Amino acid sequence: MSDSSPTSYNFQQTEPFWQKEWETRRLFDVPDVPDPNLPKYYVLEMFPYPSGQLHMGHVRNYTLGDVVARYKRARGYSVLHPMGWDAFGLPAENAARDRGVSPAKWTMENIATMRAELKRLGFSLNWNREFATCQPEYYGQQQKLFLSLMKEGLLERRESWVNWDPVDQTVLANEQVIDGKGWRSGAPIEKKQLFQWFLKITEFAQPLLDGLKTLDQWPDRVKTMQERWLGRSEGAKVRFSLSHVPAEFEENLSSVEVFTTRPDTLFGMAFLAISPDHPIAAKLAKNNSKIAEFIAECHRLGTSEEAIEKAEKKGIDTGLTVVHPFMPDQQYPIWIANFVLMDYGTGAVFGCPSGDQRDIDFARKYNIPFKTVIMPEGESPETYTVTDAPYIGAGIVINSQFLNGLTTTQAKKEAISRLETMNIGKRVVNWRLRDWGISRQRYWGCPIPVIHCSSCGIVPVPQDQLPVILPEDVDFSLSGNPLDNHPTWKHVKCPHCHQDAIRETDTCDTFVDSSWYFARFTAPQVQTPTDLNAVNRWMPVDQYIGGIEHAILHLLYARFFTRAMHQTGHIGVDEPFNALFTQGMVMHESYKDSEGNWVAPDEIEKSENGFVKRGTGQAITVGRIEKMSKSKKNTIAPSVIIERFGADTARWFILSDNPPERDMEWTEEGAIATSRFLQRLYRIIVSIAQDVPVLMSLPDDIANSADGLRRMTHRTIVAVTEALDAFAMNVAIARLHELTNALGEAEKSANDSGMAFARREAAYILCLLCGPLVPHMAEEMARLLGHDQLIAQTAWPKADASLLTATRVVIAVQIKGKLRGTIEVSPDLDKDTVIGLAREERTVAKFLEGKTIVKTIYVPNKIVNFVVGG
Repeated sequence: MSDSSPTSYNFQQTEPFWQKEWETRRLFDVPDVPDPNLPKYYVLEMFPYPSGQLHMGHVRNYTLGDVVARYKRARGYSVLHPMGWDAFGLPAENAARDRGVSPAKWTMENIATMRAELKRLGFSLNWNREFATCQPEYYGQQQKLFLSLMKEGLLERRESWVNWDPVDQTVLANEQVIDGKGWRSGAPIEKKQLFQWFLKITEFAQPLLDGLKTLDQWPDRVKTMQERWLGRSEGAKVRFSLSHVPAEFEENLSSVEVFTTRPDTLFGMAFLAISPDHPIAAKLAKNNSKIAEFIAECHRLGTSEEAIEKAEKKGIDTGLTVVHPFMPDQQYPIWIANFVLMDYGTGAVFGCPSGDQRDIDFARKYNIPFKTVIMPEGESPETYTVTDAPYIGAGIVINSQFLNGLTTTQAKKEAISRLETMNIGKRVVNWRLRDWGISRQRYWGCPIPVIHCSSCGIVPVPQDQLPVILPEDVDFSLSGNPLDNHPTWKHVKCPHCHQDAIRETDTCDTFVDSSWYFARFTAPQVQTPTDLNAVNRWMPVDQYIGGIEHAILHLLYARFFTRAMHQTGHIGVDEPFNALFTQGMVMHESYKDSEGNWVAPDEIEKSENGFVKRGTGQAITVGRIEKMSKSKKNTIAPSVIIERFGADTARWFILSDNPPERDMEWTEEGAIATSRFLQRLYRIIVSIAQDVPVLMSLPDDIANSADGLRRMTHRTIVAVTEALDAFAMNVAIARLHELTNALGEAEKSANDSGMAFARREAAYILCLLCGPLVPHMAEEMARLLGHDQLIAQTAWPKADASLLTATRVVIAVQIKGKLRGTIEVSPDLDKDTVIGLAREERTVAKFLEGKTIVKTIYVPNKIVNFVVGG
């Protein structure tokens, strides 16, 4: 194919050649409805935001997916492996404002750059299915979904409290409010009520929780995070009547409803606390400047649960009191407290200091008396009392009238029963999950397809008028939403009465775009959101790959959207992703100059005394190994790696160092070592191709050396297959290293009977096994060996069962889970002897020097893992 040196792998020529060959033959295209005679496999990595440049996290993510895709094709599956772009969002709008370019132009140029980089890495992607979420062909179908959800009652517009940035003139999520200020503008955030569009995700709270039990190929960590986010809790709603209702209060403010998970502690009540955004607080603030000032202070605190949890607990006495539901002669003060969230429960809590640290701190701060109502079993009710630390465990109820002597479980049931009998409370299930507010006052997003008519109300845009396309002539110099400022775009006629009306100017949260894209990939050209025949054949995604940072919002929203689409008839499954893999981050050293400024790796060089800044000789301080980030300048551009070492080196190294779920460190030394190994592998194959004759069959009598190589070759087939099935790419690479070494050693016995056949066999099988990992080099090596069929079109090798009985086994020796060496032993060797040999292995012994072995894990004939300390 090329002018490659016979002994050196020329990746600059080889990799583009094979990429063009795959593309010309359209090897990776699949029909919308897969071949019914083949099993299907849908592998998908979370699609990227087109920022303009790939980073090494992208390379690791998409290499993992590509290995799976190529491996499954070789195993006989019809594989869907698409690529697209999560292309809406604020960065493009900021670029338009700051650089004077249109968001569309900025986005599409970035996509072109990143697409070229992805292609240089040799990924076996279905490029014929590519789309960007900012294209009308995609978001027009999303608008159809929006209207179907609206018709189904899963979408509504209602007034709600929001974080309002008065400078950027937009709603911010809680996470975008930093120290009470907008994350971008730095302006103090205002709390205000606006009409917003909400997806009713809460209607699916229980199915989303129950569905987690079926996801046995998801990481437990992710499922736990989602379970906590859903936040199911059982308890009671209790209505507390105001002792005195101010004249200016409406009827609906004559009582306060509280949700509690601890109705067994009602007799321990010391106060009632309401949110600063509670209707009673708002009413009082109109005529009370101190209350108004306190509420404003709470709003400046920040609105995230984390910010509220960390802040000092503060309150203000309203002067109002409520009557205890079980003790009508007892009254308790109502406080406005900064730790009560309006959007959790009812926006009000009753304080029981003896059972909650936050309540006890609050009571101590404001000298609010309280009593003890729960004690541990075995304590005496006459002497047990809570003072500074609450008792939060299960126990026996005391000082609580009809609940005295009951266990906490019994008391909860009895208290709820009494509340229901008295018609002042009821048993309820509460959820931390809130409905999903999707309105954004931004230009670069999917337009919400409704029209506001003064006569007809909210009117869906007719289907024949979709998509509602974003205008291109918007002015980013004005503050606020460019769509709202547009002189003509928002002015339309009502589809019903044909009078003047206003188009909705809010756009969708970009999480909506990424909540159904996986379904669209199954038939991206159809004029409906999905093609049922295609989507039900390909879905669910068999293997989804992405970062742990998406464990909650994206993955939860995608699970909700799939259920909602099932309800509207757009898909036939409830769960979108059958298996989930969350890869670790790519890390790198960070560097600073003498003035404390971050310095990029390509700006430094080694000197006799360490690192210095190139060109200046200024001393450089080497910092921690941490996640690659632009802010700390410790990034390595994939394009630089490809130019220096080639795509296959980047792929092999990024998979070889650690298990893929763990963080890995990118080092110059590691990349160089990987390149050297691959060159050595190539030279071994070249030598065999040139010097070893092709034999169609084995001699009747072969030497032990040839038999040993054949046995190792076929055991390697099994080992690599098992490793890839288990997503253990680093283990597969370790086995391929061993087979490469064995093949190199076999040259010493080249004249032994049967060795020519064994070497040729091992060489070609090595090409096949390397195919998913280093596809360009595997194709080139197979071509050198005289094979006309492409590796990408060749079936996965099958091991000869008669050769799997090992006379010797290779055991991986690990230290804290990281491969440090191997030993070859008899399979029937006893455990203690194996562990002793493992400790004595040269490289392992070096790493163990000065360390204390605290635990040894032994998997017979496979692994010895030393857990060390010190």
